[in-house]
Amino acid sequence: MPRLATAALAGTAIEFYDFFVYGTAAALVLGPLFFPTVSPLAGTLAAFGTFGVGFVARPLGSVLFGHIGDRHGRRPVLVLSLLLTGAATVAVGCVPTYGSIGVAAPLLLIALRFLQGLGLGGEWGGAVLLTAEHAPAERRALWSSFPQVGPALGFLLANGVVLALSASLSEAQFAQWGWRVPFWAAGVLALVGLWLRASLAESPRFLEMEDRARVPIAEVLRDHWRLVLLTGGALAVGYALFYAVSTWSLSYGTERLGVDRSVMLVCVMAAVVVKGALTPVFALLSDRYGRRPLCLGGCAAAAVWMFPMVALLATGAPLLMFLGFLGAMLAFITMFSVIAAYLPELYEPRVRCTGAAVGYNLGGVIGGALTPVVATALAEQGGRVPWAVGAYLTLIALLSLGCFALLPETRPVPAAVAEPVSG
Repeated sequence: MPRLATAALAGTAIEFYDFFVYGTAAALVLGPLFFPTVSPLAGTLAAFGTFGVGFVARPLGSVLFGHIGDRHGRRPVLVLSLLLTGAATVAVGCVPTYGSIGVAAPLLLIALRFLQGLGLGGEWGGAVLLTAEHAPAERRALWSSFPQVGPALGFLLANGVVLALSASLSEAQFAQWGWRVPFWAAGVLALVGLWLRASLAESPRFLEMEDRARVPIAEVLRDHWRLVLLTGGALAVGYALFYAVSTWSLSYGTERLGVDRSVMLVCVMAAVVVKGALTPVFALLSDRYGRRPLCLGGCAAAAVWMFPMVALLATGAPLLMFLGFLGAMLAFITMFSVIAAYLPELYEPRVRCTGAAVGYNLGGVIGGALTPVVATALAEQGGRVPWAVGAYLTLIALLSLGCFALLPETRPVPAAVAEPVSG
């Protein structure tokens, strides 16, 4: 289990590095480079729009790679999704800007971002299921939480590279070529991930299955559509929280508040460090007290904290901004530390790779794709404190709270993976 969990963690860290480095670049530099003919606000909105394309592609990636995972095994998903995401990310770093090739530049950016999302849509399901289906029932949340630490590491790595480049390059150098370096680095990381995953064993639960779904997505939509909608709605708040902090706040802090880019990156990264470190702790609590109580508690905490968070952000003071981000990340990880165990337990094994991944990534469309765009537009209409953004995030938290309230408890039963609930 330690070796498997480490390989799963490293793979998700690498793939989420690819995904997050785009979000950071969108917040800081892509608008002027790829949408220079519009106003700065419209350029930021357009850059965040291309960021959202990746989230729209993720459910499609779940269908494509979920079919492979449910028909041919969880392990092939890990290799193929990593190859696709890594290649698309390196290619983003090679796209000429609008000044060189005109409108073809943003179109290429959108196409590559779509491929990034397609690959990441398959990654989560494969990595999580391979870990969850190997893990003992009484410690499933703990072992399954390791792939959930991967996004935090990927985010820190992506922003650490950007921070180092920002500190060592001038604004002109960063805009001219420095922003491309993190994308090129994805190629090296992808090779490392492929090496780590080359010797992983297939899921024993998959090997035991004699009756495999012929068209998994058809079964999911026919028999589990209600469960997919509930899990998508339940997870929306986690995505909204994370991308409000990690993407929108960077743009808002640097453009509206005039905070130095490096200061904003450090504040966000410090909160994400705490989030990553506490993920296994909350997962252990889930193994002892259940999945649902932590999810409900995290949603309630998010609903309460959104107005204080935007008020603290609006101060522009590094310590206060960090405290605002930290509260949001603690609410986030209370829920998402257990999701890697909870979602597989909700779906029956024959469609688990498709169903769990589609539900997970549907939440990304609702909460992740829209949040940077909506928050940027709402903040522009208000004063220094973006209360409307706080209200928007609170509403998403309440939506997710209602969806979690309708989901059952699954913790844990003495079987390979808990018996699924009816769709």
